Amino acid sequence: MATDRSTDKRALRAELRERRRTRPAHVVDAAELGFTENLVKIATETDARVISAYLSTSFEPNTRPFINWALADGRRVLLPIARQDGLLDWAEADGETETEGLYGLPEPAGGILGPIAINDADLIVIPASAVDGRGTRMGWGRGYFDRTLGSMENCPPVFAVVFDDEILDEVPREVHDAPVDGAVTPTRIIRFAR
Repeated sequence: MATDRSTDKRALRAELRERRRTRPAHVVDAAELGFTENLVKIATETDARVISAYLSTSFEPNTRPFINWALADGRRVLLPIARQDGLLDWAEADGETETEGLYGLPEPAGGILGPIAINDADLIVIPASAVDGRGTRMGWGRGYFDRTLGSMENCPPVFAVVFDDEILDEVPREVHDAPVDGAVTPTRIIRFAR
């Protein structure tokens, strides 16, 4: 039943949010290098010239070192801007300019490219609260990335970024949940069969 899954997801998200909130700073700091190395490896392996990424919040794995690497390596990086209507606009990263967007989330301050800019991406890196072994990703409950991925005809590889203990045996799945091709943790890259 969808409402049961929805309730299960809310409870699991609350647990994961608390786990992230109480994760010791030295553990988060130590994980940053592993996240960056693994994201660089994926971008290099896929030869992604245009990368869709996101600006992490204070409780998410830090994506800024990866974004800065991509820009320094001459790659184009698209960052999401949340809209009231549930869609995502995109802007090019410059590695410096950020503003506070909808829901207090960090966003790029550059010119808006519109929702279809994501179609230029060769690789999509998205946030997640958890991922399971089937590639089911659970976000934070607003559905922005599920809508975006679900609307793409030719979706490039999609990787969710999570801590090692957020790879779960099972994540409650609803019809609208878009699966991911893989997950990046500080210690490994996991690819899912699709």
